[in-house]
Amino acid sequence: KQCSKKFSCSSHLRTHERIHNGEKPYECKQCSKTFRQSCRLQQHERIHSGEKPYECKQCSKTFSCSSHLRLHERIHSGEKPYECKQCNRTFRRSCHLWEHKRIHNGEKPYECKQCGKTFSCSSNLRIHVRIHSGEKPYECKLCSKTFTSSSSLRNHERIHSGEKPYECKLCSKTFTSSSSLRNHERIHSGEKPYECKQCGKAFTCSSSHWIHVRIHSGEKPYECKLCIKTFTSSSSLRKHEKIHSGRAEDR
Repeated sequence: KQCSKKFSCSSHLRTHERIHNGEKPYECKQCSKTFRQSCRLQQHERIHSGEKPYECKQCSKTFSCSSHLRLHERIHSGEKPYECKQCNRTFRRSCHLWEHKRIHNGEKPYECKQCGKTFSCSSNLRIHVRIHSGEKPYECKLCSKTFTSSSSLRNHERIHSGEKPYECKLCSKTFTSSSSLRNHERIHSGEKPYECKQCGKAFTCSSSHWIHVRIHSGEKPYECKLCIKTFTSSSSLRKHEKIHSGRAEDR
């Protein structure tokens, strides 16, 4: 009733309605994280137990839930069954198509309560909120570097493994993440879908767009823990932190 989205069964509608009312009735007893669906809680509990019962037959990578395995298998097969009717872009996941459609209609229903920034999907809001909280729950087992999202950890792990499963069909360049491939493909197409509403400057990727927007807003959400200096991007913060580490090495 709130957004007119339609569903084939009543249970899917009830689950969807929880997006609007914020209800998350399923709680993890170990970390108190809450979920809209019981199956999401069960998947989450495997993070604590380390259980990954679903294995890819092509590369032996294991997953905590069968749906993640099915999505992963599409990396190998190249299958992208969900297509945007406005720009013909295809996606492996239906939820990614729904999120993408919001680029065309400008819808950003998820708002950060701390800074007012809005997002087209709830997962991006959750990751953004960790900028404010400093939470980085995903740790690399090889170098102990921590990340705000599981996807960032997976992309990082490919630095260690050398894996670059995403290949550009035009120039054969390979990438560690699908988003990096998409950004690269726009070099060939010239597409710049992210436009600054204040000055009209356009960008190939959303991250560059948001960093630019902070020039206008003055927002600097990344803070150095050693000297409290703030920055518009995480990369600028990392460069700055090297100044401190360099000084420590000189002593």
